[in-house]
Amino acid sequence: MNDLFLDEIVQPDEPAPTHSDRSARRAERAERDRRRKRRRRRNLVALVLSLLVVGGAAWAVVQFVLPMIDDLRGATQSQETDDFPGPGHGSAEVVIPEAATGAQMAQVLFDAGVVASTGAFAQAFTANPDAAGIQPGTYRLLLEMKASDAVLALLDSENRVQTKVTIPEGLRVDQVLDRLSSVTTVPVADFQAAMADPAATGLPAEAGGSYEGWLFPATYTFQPGTTPGQMIAQMVAQTVANLDARGVAPADRQRVLTIASLVEREARTPEDRAKVARAIQNRLDINMKLDIDAAVAYGAGVPGTELTNTHKETDTPYNLYLRTGLPPTPIAAPSLTSVDAVLTPADGPWLFWVTINLDTGETRFAETFPEHQENVQLLRQWEDENQG
Repeated sequence: MNDLFLDEIVQPDEPAPTHSDRSARRAERAERDRRRKRRRRRNLVALVLSLLVVGGAAWAVVQFVLPMIDDLRGATQSQETDDFPGPGHGSAEVVIPEAATGAQMAQVLFDAGVVASTGAFAQAFTANPDAAGIQPGTYRLLLEMKASDAVLALLDSENRVQTKVTIPEGLRVDQVLDRLSSVTTVPVADFQAAMADPAATGLPAEAGGSYEGWLFPATYTFQPGTTPGQMIAQMVAQTVANLDARGVAPADRQRVLTIASLVEREARTPEDRAKVARAIQNRLDINMKLDIDAAVAYGAGVPGTELTNTHKETDTPYNLYLRTGLPPTPIAAPSLTSVDAVLTPADGPWLFWVTINLDTGETRFAETFPEHQENVQLLRQWEDENQG
């Protein structure tokens, strides 16, 4: 309801308005109209000013803020996928953990300064279908490599920092340690110190504290930082695993390894080893001395080529010319071929064997001593023909 309507209401009980009253009311209405117009003008000005402020702010955002945000976003995205042009320089060693994801590899390489950004490596990793084949280990790479080149470098086993040691079959423990030391540069004394704790190296109780025969002959790959104890433990574990895979009970392990070590030193071919294993078992079954030169030489601490009759006459636990049964420990690290020969020897009545050609390793087997003597004469004939 406005003022004009109120002015038109007639109050019948009030006296009729005078001329002065009407003038006052008209003046009053005029004043109200003026105030109303002033308020409208002020509101309009305020509205216009507000629009100008908002419009100016919007213009400033469009002109300045948004380009800055775009620039920052572009710079961030660029930083996340920055890549070095390659090929790189210097050297850096990085460790790729077991079961590492592409993102984890990217962080390792970025932290080492190999790649310019994690994003660049992630893109290169995804783009290379072989990247999933990257193996854990320590790698020697270049600094500031192109991300795609870094992926290829990790796929190249030549870039892995590792030590490979090949332990031939038939070596004694001291020879194994010499081989380990020569390749790894770890002193023999450090290996011996580690071996003083059989529990730490996993040497089974049935070995009686002796590592002879328990350091499996194979090629081993050791990563940087592998301790002497860990190297020995790996070799012992390999022997145990091979025996377990063949169903050898713990109580039989030492016996199998001991006979296998004798076979290893007495024969060369798989066929001859299976026959020697049978001949040894045949002798053991009748409590006959084994008369094995290799065992005597081991006990005397001399190579088999330097064995003399004096050594054969000297009593040691390994002199199988003077003692029946097996020596107290293996005399070398046997191959799986020799172990298998012991577990599945050839069928035959042989009690004697002799190598008649030291170059080829040809070996003759006999059931009787006279037959054996004939074979020995073949050896003597070869020796006469090949002296000097």
